[in-house]
Amino acid sequence: MKIGLSKIRERNPYILFNKWFESASKKEISDPNAISLSTVDSKGQPNVRIVLMKSFNEDGLTFFTNSNSSKGKEIESNTNIAACFYWKSIEKQVRIRGKVRKISAKDSDEYFSSRDRNSRIGAWASLQSKALKNRSELEKRFNSISKKYKNKEIPRPSHWGGFLIKPVEIEFWHNKPYRLHERAVFKFKKGKWVKSFLYP
Repeated sequence: MKIGLSKIRERNPYILFNKWFESASKKEISDPNAISLSTVDSKGQPNVRIVLMKSFNEDGLTFFTNSNSSKGKEIESNTNIAACFYWKSIEKQVRIRGKVRKISAKDSDEYFSSRDRNSRIGAWASLQSKALKNRSELEKRFNSISKKYKNKEIPRPSHWGGFLIKPVEIEFWHNKPYRLHERAVFKFKKGKWVKSFLYP
């Protein structure tokens, strides 16, 4: 049995992540950038949902959301998060633990302006995570905002923007026969990444 992860030489997990993400982008049916993002509420109860990673580099991974949503409020009160990519097509997953913070307003503006016009209207129309009486209520809000900005540039709502996940731990998991999976974990300690291996 070939042990691929045990032979990796990268000391920077982002190099390995980029290789895996490129592979997943070619083979995954849809949304290889989908992340299961876990936050914790004020009572210590975890919450998890799917968000879409829009970019990544050695500073971390970026996603966008409504800061008035449940996830936004939970991030505001507790910046510790966990996240996971799972790519069934290549039988690999990447688990992340770290901190999250808002990106600059300028960077959020730049991404918002690149979105489809209806998606920008939707960002204004949705009172994300709040109770909704019925679907028509949301549609009325969407139509009203659409008329308001007809033939006008749609500004980014102040409550909508990007968040950067800054990992302190990144684990790479590769499915193997007989459940003898490969696991390599990178932990950021004293300004550098330290690599080790785990039993399945």
